[in-house]
Amino acid sequence: MKKGELIAEFAKRTEMSAAAANTAVNTLIAIVTERLKKGDTVGITGFGTFSVAKRAARKGRNPATGEAIKIAASKTPKFSAGATLKSAVNPAKKAK
Repeated sequence: MKKGELIAEFAKRTEMSAAAANTAVNTLIAIVTERLKKGDTVGITGFGTFSVAKRAARKGRNPATGEAIKIAASKTPKFSAGATLKSAVNPAKKAK
């Protein structure tokens, strides 16, 4: 599902206009992005948690030349699915 399809489905289920659904989805994305930029965690009960993971600096190799390179430390967004989402995707396993 792409963003446009998500917006269309959101509009259909909530009986909102496509423009209002677009604003709602974009606002949600903006809020999550802003909070992650600040280093906060965003938890949506039953769905999951968005957080920021830190990657330490490390050594790597250029695959084309085999030359050793330094890879700088960085931050990356992370998502952990909640128990309700996990059990919906894999109903054979029961949530604890």
